[in-house]
Order: sequence, then structure tokens, then C-alpha cells
Amino acid sequence: MSIDSMGLTLIHEHMLVDFIGADSINSGRWNRDSVEQKVLPFLLEIKQYGVQSILDCTPSYLAKDPLLLKSLSEKSGIQILTNTGFYGAVGGKYLPDFVQTESTEQLADRWIAEFENGIEGTGIKPGFIKISVNEADTLSPTDQKLVKAAAITYQKTGLTIASHTGTWRTAVQEVRILQEMGLNPSEFVWVHAQNEPDFENYKVAAEMGVWISLDGIGWAIDPYVDRLIFAKENGILGNVLISHDAGWYDPAKAGGGDFQPFNNIFEKLIPILNGKGFTEEDWDLLLKENPKSAFSIRK
Repeated sequence: MSIDSMGLTLIHEHMLVDFIGADSINSGRWNRDSVEQKVLPFLLEIKQYGVQSILDCTPSYLAKDPLLLKSLSEKSGIQILTNTGFYGAVGGKYLPDFVQTESTEQLADRWIAEFENGIEGTGIKPGFIKISVNEADTLSPTDQKLVKAAAITYQKTGLTIASHTGTWRTAVQEVRILQEMGLNPSEFVWVHAQNEPDFENYKVAAEMGVWISLDGIGWAIDPYVDRLIFAKENGILGNVLISHDAGWYDPAKAGGGDFQPFNNIFEKLIPILNGKGFTEEDWDLLLKENPKSAFSIRK
């Protein structure tokens, strides 16, 4: 995929997620045809709003299924990018045991191999790195290892690092590790930045070049209105990414459970903010230009 062809992009969504844990997950827990049948109508729905690309943020050991994503992409006409990396949050429930024993470099080698050779023999390559860490005053050794492995992977692949985090007190620790390893903060996406209580920290992050991802719009609208107005008024919209974190076919639930649509931005958020002075240029920045800048592959 050419980064120039991303167009209108949702940078954080999920087609399928299985929360059973790394020690129990296997592809026999879901049927691709059933997932497709459920998910495809939601993709076709947002295609009418001009969505051309989606970043699927489901990581390894949480039901990352590149062949499912490939089929959904072909049938919907929407480009879907998958990822490499491991998910350390929830106390490591979704980390395989070898993460504790392997070195930082060995973990990075696994992720680099996915970029160079494709994921699990599919030939499908990741378009970004997705990790996650636990909220803490001091990152745990395991979480630090994940961040450092992501940095090494970036150095070899140019893939942007998106990290499920939360508040700035944790995110800034990740940024400092990346800086110590020679990376620019602009290679880092602060995922779930909507959980930051102090809006002033958005200005701090933006000044460093960090991408501020406000990505739970599938579940609420009001918290994002205030944050986006703050970003516009303070001249930092150019560092902001938005998405829904919606979808979530769950194989543990009958019929995959209630699938959350990907339409709140278009049907609810845009009309509200247009009434508060947002322009077409602002939306082009948030949904087209910023994703292209944030996720372009740079070596």
C-alpha cells in the first residue's frame, strides 16, 4: 500500500478481538466466515462517508487475523492495515511466556521478521507497530522491554510505534526511552490520550512532536468535543489523531456480541464541532493529512 493512497483514515479500530488470554488463544475459537458476515456491513456503511483506510489495532495474541482482514478489505474496498508488536497492559495477560525470558533484541527480531517476511506465513506485512503498557509512575521492566523492542523495530523498518497507554505520566516515560534510543517523538502515537485529565499536557506532547490519539469516539462524544476544541484553540490540531476504537467481534459471545459501529465521528462529532467553528480543512487535517504523516514509513 502506498501511504499516499490512505485517504480518509480511521487510525484505531478493531474487527475481531478475543480476550481469553495468550495462554489459551487459538484461531479455532472463531469462524472467519461468521466474523466477515457480521463485520462487512459496518465497513460498507462507513464507505459512504468516504473512509478509504482503517488501521486494525488488534495485536498478536488478541486474535490478530491477517487473512480475515485481507478478505474484509477485498470485499469492502477499504484498505485495512494490521500491525506487529505485543500488548503488555492488563498485567501481561496477553503476553506469551517467552516475553519474560527473551531479550529485547530477540523480541524485536520477531517483529522485524513479520515486516520482512509477513505474518505467520501469510505473506501479509504489518503497517505499524502496536504495543501497550500498564499505567505506572515507573514502567515495569517488561513494559520497558516492549518499548525498547519497538524502538529497535522502528530503526530497522521505519514503522510508526502506537502504544496503548492512557495518561501522560506513563506516555512521557515511553517517549524518553525512545529519545534515549535515538528516535524522534514524532514516531510515537500516544494511544488513548483521551484519558489524560490535564489538557495542558497535550500542549507539552505536541511541542515534543508526539501524536495525540483521541480514539474512543465509538463509545462517547462529549469528552472529545472539549479536547478537540482545546486542540484547535491552542494550535495543536496538527498533532491530533481521532478514531472510534469500535467494532470488537468477540468470539466468546453469541454471534460475536454487540458490534459497535464506526460512524460516531461522521454522524455525531462532526455536526457538533461544525457548529463550534470547525471547518472542512480541520477535518481533512484530522482524518487525512495527520494519519498520512503519522503512519508514513520512514527509515
